[in-house]
Amino acid sequence: MHPPEATKRRSGDAGMSLLELLLALSGGLLLVGVMLQAVLAETRGNRQLGERLRQRAMAGRALALISADGARASRLTIGGTGGSSPACGLAGRQVLLHLEPGLGTGTGPITYTLGQPPSAIWRGAVLMRCGPAFGLDGEPSAGASLNRVVLDGLQVAGTRAERISGAVVRVTLQGQSRVQGVLADRG
Repeated sequence: MHPPEATKRRSGDAGMSLLELLLALSGGLLLVGVMLQAVLAETRGNRQLGERLRQRAMAGRALALISADGARASRLTIGGTGGSSPACGLAGRQVLLHLEPGLGTGTGPITYTLGQPPSAIWRGAVLMRCGPAFGLDGEPSAGASLNRVVLDGLQVAGTRAERISGAVVRVTLQGQSRVQGVLADRG
C-alpha cells in the first residue's frame, strides 16, 4: 500500500474553489453579453442601410418613370394642372407635376401627386401617378386612367419639382435619402 503521505494532497494542488469558478463563469457571461450586443447593433445598422438602399433604388425607378412620361409629354406644368383637370381625384394630395400628352399618342394626361397614402399599408407620404396604365409592350395604353402609388416613405417638405432653366425641370424625391433627376419640358 501507499504510505499516508502519498495520498495527502498539497494545498497548492487543490484546484479551483467555488468562488473562483463563479467569478470565471460570470466574466465569461459578461463577455458573451457584450459580444451579443455588438452583433445586434451591427444587424440593426445593416437593416437600416438595406432599407435606405432599397428606397434609393425605388426612387431611381420612380424618377425613370417620370422621365419617360415627360419624354412623351407635349407640355409639363409644375405644382398645378395648367388649366386642365387630372383624370383621377386628388384626395387632398398636392400636384407635383402634370403632363399633357403629345399629339398622336392617344393617351390622357398624367398627374403626379404627393400627400397622404390611400391606405394604411403605405409608410409616410406617397408619390402617386394618375394616368394611363401600361400595356404588355411597356407603352401607355389608351384605356382609362389609374391612380397608383409609385413611391412611399417620402417627406413632403423635401420632395419638389422646380424649373432650373428654360426647359429643364429637376425633380427631388426626399425620403431617408435624397434622389434627384432632371427632365426636359418639350412644351
